[in-house]
Amino acid sequence: MPKPAASVALAATAASAAAVVAESATARGRRARLALRTVQVLLALFYAIASALPKLIAQPSAAESFDRIGWGSAGMYTIGALELAGAVALLIPLLQSVAAMALSALMVGAFIVQLTVFDGQYAATPLILIVPLALIAWARRGQNARLWGLARPRA
Repeated sequence: MPKPAASVALAATAASAAAVVAESATARGRRARLALRTVQVLLALFYAIASALPKLIAQPSAAESFDRIGWGSAGMYTIGALELAGAVALLIPLLQSVAAMALSALMVGAFIVQLTVFDGQYAATPLILIVPLALIAWARRGQNARLWGLARPRA
């Protein structure tokens, strides 16, 4: 007698769940590190290309936004340079946790500016970006402590 499609799907799901439970922790850890590294690279590309570049080349919409804030071109170039530095630092193991925290601080500022100057038009964007940045800062905190020599010796 043929099995109903729901039963087959349920059995396949149970089998794949059992395979995940049975696989070694090192394989899961490797996948988690790869996923985190992928997120870091994507965020670095976003900050460098989509966020910093328009400011650094004085794209008219970026210049107009900074004029509206009252920071002018000096503020625009400063924020663009900070975003570009953060994007590069996200890719450097020694700096990635600090970079994620610094970019998170920039996003808090961006959120406040979006609420106060632009009436919250794009206020969700900085909040959305803080989530993966916080994950990177938290996940890489131990690695940076070891690199800086601040980690406690293991007993």
